[in-house]
Amino acid sequence: MTGVGENLEDRISSLPDELLIKILSCSATKDAYTTCVLSKRWLYLWTSIRNFSFANTNYRENFTSFVNYILSRSVSPEIQKFELDYSYCDVESRWQITEWLNFAATRKVEHLLLWSTDLITSPFPLPQSFCECSSLITLAIVLGRFNFDDTVIAWKSLKSLKLGNFLIDDYKIAKILSGCPVLEDMELHDLVVLNGPHRLEFMSSKLKTLKLNGQWLINDGSLRSVEIFAPYIQHLEISGGLYDLKCILVDVSAVVTAKLAFNIMCIKDINDNYGLHFDPEENSCSGYHQFFRSLVHGYLLTFRNVKELTIGTWLTEVLCMLLFKGTVLPEMKCKYLTLELHVKRFNMYGVAGLLRASSHVETLNINIYTEALDIEGRDIDLSTKSLEDTHCHFELSDLVKGDDIDLQNWILFGFPNLKNVTIINSPGERFGEVRDIKGNNVQDMFNQLCVHIFISIG
Repeated sequence: MTGVGENLEDRISSLPDELLIKILSCSATKDAYTTCVLSKRWLYLWTSIRNFSFANTNYRENFTSFVNYILSRSVSPEIQKFELDYSYCDVESRWQITEWLNFAATRKVEHLLLWSTDLITSPFPLPQSFCECSSLITLAIVLGRFNFDDTVIAWKSLKSLKLGNFLIDDYKIAKILSGCPVLEDMELHDLVVLNGPHRLEFMSSKLKTLKLNGQWLINDGSLRSVEIFAPYIQHLEISGGLYDLKCILVDVSAVVTAKLAFNIMCIKDINDNYGLHFDPEENSCSGYHQFFRSLVHGYLLTFRNVKELTIGTWLTEVLCMLLFKGTVLPEMKCKYLTLELHVKRFNMYGVAGLLRASSHVETLNINIYTEALDIEGRDIDLSTKSLEDTHCHFELSDLVKGDDIDLQNWILFGFPNLKNVTIINSPGERFGEVRDIKGNNVQDMFNQLCVHIFISIG
């Protein structure tokens, strides 16, 4: 075994320096650095790496000094990727983040990722050199509060931008977008929405993809409403736990691919969780829910002509309530339909109603889950949850109307254009144990729907 190891080491060491540097650049920076002990030849190879990854480390106490040591000895004139998890950087040393960003900018970084597991409440400024870094192609800042007020944004090559835990501000969004003339993809993750309503305008014809994923709820009584004006966006996604955030689509007329996989929480539950006063009357939240039902119906009208549509669990439940109220769903002309479902009885009614309105579908994908995350990201087992656990009294008053409705009568429709069907049940899920409020096996109800689908395509 010793001979084999020595031969392998000799073969690796015989590789040219440039190739060894590429290999080291693909490793975590700490691992690349430790190769300096292998031999004299390896002593300084790590100083030429083009990728830096300071993440998932075990040196919390010496994190700042380690980063400073590595960067001060770097001899590479240009770097491709810079990843930094500054969770372990103590508050007194966080000013050095600006120095590290300045380093990345001067070395013409192309891809940069910043993130933290700690919520920084006091924003700190980005260095001007970084804000004018013309080499940047992708930038992701996750759970970081940075101050853009006194800087000029000039990311002339930036094509992809992701901002997490970002405080929504109409002016800041406009400022960032004006400095990114070739931006193609933008994602706002865990939005912080205060002092609304806000109007977000995405006016660049280059920007084609917009994703809004989740809200970081600060329940201070603010009106959490965001108007989206994006006439050139072709791919739009709204997903995650939005709590009470109202996303109003003013102009998304160019969208061809839409994903609506978000969920909303009852306003009484939100206020109760935060210890705030709420009207205990059973139907005091009716106006709140009626607004979101109208919003969902409006989404269907807005996206009735898109080519690809993805719908999540919460929306199928809202569709169920709308259908029980006698609302007619618009004719959907999408050719590709994906359903991402946590299995519940009333999802089946909502799904059946949506499929009935989607006769143009050629490809249907159904992804089934019984395990899920609640709106705050915690694991929940839906097989142990009753309707009373997950819905308020006002919602229940509409959902129970389905107790007297036979699902078989809801699936008497055809799919004249359907060619491909994919149904995925997540591995390891206890699908057969999920039952509705009356104890009916939801598996049987879903099977009825699947059988009808497959019969329709022969």
